[in-house]
Amino acid sequence: MTEGIAFWSTTRQAEAIRNGEISSRDLLELLIARVETINPDLNAVITLDLEGARSLADEADVKLKNGDVVGPLHGIPITIKDALETEGLRSTGGATELHNNIPSKDAGVVAAVKEAGAIVFGKTNLPRWSGDIQAFNEMFGTTVNPWDGERVPGGSSGGAAAAVSAGLSSFEIGTDIGGSIRFPASFCGVFGHKPSWGVVPSTGYLDHETGGIIEADVNVHGPIARSADDLEMLLKILIRKEGPLVTALAPPPDDLNNLKVASWLDDPFCPVDTKVLTVMEAAVTSLDKVGISVDRNARPDVDPEDAFALGAWLVSAAMVQSLPPETLEGLDVEGASSKTTHREWLDRHAKREAIRDKWAEFFEEFDAVIMPISFVPPFRHNQEGDFGTRTLVCNGEERPYADLVRWTILTGMAYLPATTPPIGFDDEGLPISFQVVGPYGGDYTTIRLAGLIAELSGGYQPPP
Repeated sequence: MTEGIAFWSTTRQAEAIRNGEISSRDLLELLIARVETINPDLNAVITLDLEGARSLADEADVKLKNGDVVGPLHGIPITIKDALETEGLRSTGGATELHNNIPSKDAGVVAAVKEAGAIVFGKTNLPRWSGDIQAFNEMFGTTVNPWDGERVPGGSSGGAAAAVSAGLSSFEIGTDIGGSIRFPASFCGVFGHKPSWGVVPSTGYLDHETGGIIEADVNVHGPIARSADDLEMLLKILIRKEGPLVTALAPPPDDLNNLKVASWLDDPFCPVDTKVLTVMEAAVTSLDKVGISVDRNARPDVDPEDAFALGAWLVSAAMVQSLPPETLEGLDVEGASSKTTHREWLDRHAKREAIRDKWAEFFEEFDAVIMPISFVPPFRHNQEGDFGTRTLVCNGEERPYADLVRWTILTGMAYLPATTPPIGFDDEGLPISFQVVGPYGGDYTTIRLAGLIAELSGGYQPPP
């Protein structure tokens, strides 16, 4: 079996298994061999269950020979972000408090992909309680970017995206409350999708010591993969099958050429580094060249500063059980604490709904808007201090580290779907991306448009 199979899309790998071109066991052994060779430097995979996975892969191969195909992911070996509960396999949330935590059941999304035939053989690294744009913690150390070991892979699903990028896993499931799918997918040069809030179950999420039971506001779970086709297939598998938050997604567009697209690539609200802006503008221009009109001046009737301030408060309220005080201070969130009352939350939720109405009005005219994720390219490891005291340099100017989440919270707080496609590299060879944002429930439109943009821009490429 050639190494290149490790970099195939999940869709292609699954088809090859069903056709007998490769076996589940052979694909698993290929990925295990890559973990053994590459992971000591990458440090993306932190827990393994090789015996259990090998047994399941053999079982999948026997079932296939007997004509029994479990589902669209039959025999596909994967890793899972360690913020998600996996039955019988250590799940820590990156926190020492859960160092020996062995869940008795799977997170909702893990159960869904297993039911579709996937085989979990490992867990991937993350920051403590998923609370950073990097992927390091006291127990498992630092995950590096597969494109440059001196750089971060993004976070919090950093180990997940690094594993997919480096061909250690067929796909991954990440979580996103402030950009935790979008940053890693962007920084590692892979595809990611943050679903519309509520569409995918988010039970089994370990963001504090007693986490996993409730479904938090803003937080979503979604796929990280090597193709847009994978994202669409996986989203169909992950969609909630029962209440209380069942949401029907809009159908995919019949013709991408008929889409009305806006681009909002820079703003005084959060100025973007010219290295990032250059790559984003080139990707948007590629749409012009194939006849898709892009309006570069259209904006929703939303004050980004006000929306971010409100969004940061809502995100902090959702994470208040796990976020340390210094992180809350770094986000400059006034009044968000463990003492926040339900009445205070309802007041801000009402303001959020007014902003969502403005977004809905915007999407009556446009099918999607293209926006930044990170205002800087993948940055060097930056673990000194905390979320509120670190800084980054953008266009020669020192900026607060906490500014990283300004663009991502702007869309996340409004429950909007956002797809991250690989769109190219900066002048240092670092992956760059943006978020293709759509109306609530418009997930298939953002995925398909992101897929076209990636195709025009070169798509996923294996790291060196």
